[in-house]
Amino acid sequence: MSQLDKARDFAELHISGKTLILYNIWDAGSANVIAKAGAQAIATGSLSVAAAQGFADGENIPLEFLLQIIRRIAVTVDLPLSVDFEGCFAVEPVDVGANVAHVINAGAIGINFEDQIVGGSGLYPEIEQCLRLEAARGAAKQAGVPLFINARTDLFLKETDQDKHKDLIPEAKARAAAYQDAGASGFFVPGLVQPELIAEICDQVTMPVNVMMRGGAPDMTTLASLGVARISFGPGPYFKAMDDLAQRYRAID
Repeated sequence: MSQLDKARDFAELHISGKTLILYNIWDAGSANVIAKAGAQAIATGSLSVAAAQGFADGENIPLEFLLQIIRRIAVTVDLPLSVDFEGCFAVEPVDVGANVAHVINAGAIGINFEDQIVGGSGLYPEIEQCLRLEAARGAAKQAGVPLFINARTDLFLKETDQDKHKDLIPEAKARAAAYQDAGASGFFVPGLVQPELIAEICDQVTMPVNVMMRGGAPDMTTLASLGVARISFGPGPYFKAMDDLAQRYRAID
């Protein structure tokens, strides 16, 4: 498939209640395994990609090195490829746009784009993140690729007390609406696990909603019934694979 076809197919896989499962990978080898197992699309996890190369998460892997990995995945697997691009390795909108152009050129048809200040604290103010999103969408239009921009809010990951997540729902919905106006394609709420809150987001956000499987999250059947369109696994697959590797070594006689 062409990159344009992959982008269109990927967008069409996002259907509320009929969840797209993305089992996050970290290199061309793991992508190939998941593809052969029947995956509809491939998605990287930022922590997993970085850790597999000996780097910490949080844009510590050099951008050119990351792009090299993305190129290898894109030529190895003939499936839509979404890249966990963190904060686009940039602060200013003009630099966001330039880096998004690079990741599209490397073969990606989707990105996760988070609103936390990577390497800092807190989240970008809504208006600033919208300017960054507009730059990302502008780069995609310039490239002629309908990039699926999965706008991630870190509101729920930053607040570790889940009892307070209900109070964050109004801001999450406001950010979702603003991000959509700025060019986002989907809305990602990692850290949100309460079924009633997930249902509220799915009901009132008009973009496809992405939930991450982590401790305390409902099972996938339940998430589908709540209206979730996309389920991802974050660094979980990498941790499990590395744990299995360690156990196999320890089991050697």
